[in-house]
Amino acid sequence: MVQPYNSPIVLQININGVIGTPMKFDTDTIQNILIDSNRGFLRNRVKAILLYFNTPGGTVDDSDNIYRLLKAAKEKYKIPIYGYVEGLCASGGMYISCAADKTYASPTSMIGSVGVMMGPFFNVVEGLNKIGVTSQTITQGLDKDMMSPFHPWKPDEDAALRSIMASSYHRFVDLVAATHPRMNKELLISQYGANVFDGPGAEQRGYIDVADAEYKTALSDLMAAANIDASHPYQIVQLMPRFNFLSQISSNAATLLKGKIEHHFNFGESELSFIKGRIAYLYDPGVSQTK
Repeated sequence: MVQPYNSPIVLQININGVIGTPMKFDTDTIQNILIDSNRGFLRNRVKAILLYFNTPGGTVDDSDNIYRLLKAAKEKYKIPIYGYVEGLCASGGMYISCAADKTYASPTSMIGSVGVMMGPFFNVVEGLNKIGVTSQTITQGLDKDMMSPFHPWKPDEDAALRSIMASSYHRFVDLVAATHPRMNKELLISQYGANVFDGPGAEQRGYIDVADAEYKTALSDLMAAANIDASHPYQIVQLMPRFNFLSQISSNAATLLKGKIEHHFNFGESELSFIKGRIAYLYDPGVSQTK
């Protein structure tokens, strides 16, 4: 059925996978989607945004940037934003969900993990010494090689990183508490921490508004909040992120001009390789998390 050119639109943005994945799901991805949603035949037709979550979180920078982009769009265009969790909404996903006016979750979803992590870091000095291997890194600047695996770590060598992580953690806690009226901030810090909860448990603690919900329920309530009459034509639109082919071609051409062909071999957690050395709002049960 052909929809009228001026029918209202619900923009669905999928918050899927690891947040910050380059050219798949990062700040630029969401920014381009929001820009394109108010261009051409879509201009002034988007009346609401539905965030569809299935993510373990990701980098602190991208989580915060995406939250701010969504919050700015909501304020600029005076439209409601609702969230629907189908699977997992953890850590950075939870951070982004703070831009939503209400959040719903499917019966089998998991929600939570308000925490920050970095690493893991390994130290191989003793092992190398046993086999007679030494290393030397040339640096300038105090602690430029902090947390290097090739020298014994000094007491409090990680103090600067922990200070930054503490700032990111408290920002996360403050945001969740400020945007979730039923959330007890003290319990969030002392009891809930970086744990995840099923839908009813998340609703009871104030992480979400409606547990055991169907997608159509969240959509229907969002349309009502946006004054979209479901008995009249409307559209649900998902926009594919733009891929910067010119940038990729330029990068490949530069490599060839240098007479160099790069071979990359990924072993294990290749999906998370881009997070290495970055602070993350990420739910990863196999790694210790700072609460």
